[in-house]
Order: sequence, then C-alpha cells, then structure tokens
Amino acid sequence: MVLLDPAQAAGDVVKLARTNPLHFLGADEQTVSGSKGIERSFGDLLMSALGNVNDGQVKAMDLSQQMITDPSSVNVEDVTIALAEANLALSMTKAVVDRALAAYREIINIR
Repeated sequence: MVLLDPAQAAGDVVKLARTNPLHFLGADEQTVSGSKGIERSFGDLLMSALGNVNDGQVKAMDLSQQMITDPSSVNVEDVTIALAEANLALSMTKAVVDRALAAYREIINIR
C-alpha cells in the first residue's frame, strides 16, 4: 500500500492525499457532498467546540437526573461514562483557556 509517490515530494513540500472523505479538505477544495464542511474562522471552530462541551454537560446532567427519577430506564455504565466524558471535556477546556490567558499575558508583558 503506497500512500505517497516519490514524485509528489518537491523539497520540503509534500501534497498528501485524502484517504477518507470525512477528513478536512484543503482551502482550495470544495466540500464533499453529504459532509458538514469546514468552519471558516477560528471563532466558529472555538464556539463549536464550546457548544460540544456544553452539550456533553447537559447530556450528563440529564442522564443523572433520569437515573434519580427512574433508575430502571438508564444503564449505570452510560451515566458513569457520560459524567466522565463531561468532566474530561470541561477540564480540557479549562486548561486551554488558562493557557490562552497565560499566552495573552506574556504577549502583553513583552514590550
């Protein structure tokens, strides 16, 4: 299985072939039919990621409330996994925000 032909390499620039239609497309390529497409700005990507974190928190809270009100309708493992995923996503988001703020402070202090 050869993914890269030696003729494709020119200096330090290598054009990679997309092997899965769900992978991100290049800036000059159009979206694949049926795919979601690419967010065009960093702000859109950031807001989408924060929305996913929020959705995970809401899902975990809903499952835990459902487990309290009707324990037979929810699997305990599903609740545990949802809570762990929500906790991990929130921790990672907090770490990214902390690093971004630290980088901003460093940039401000450089004069």
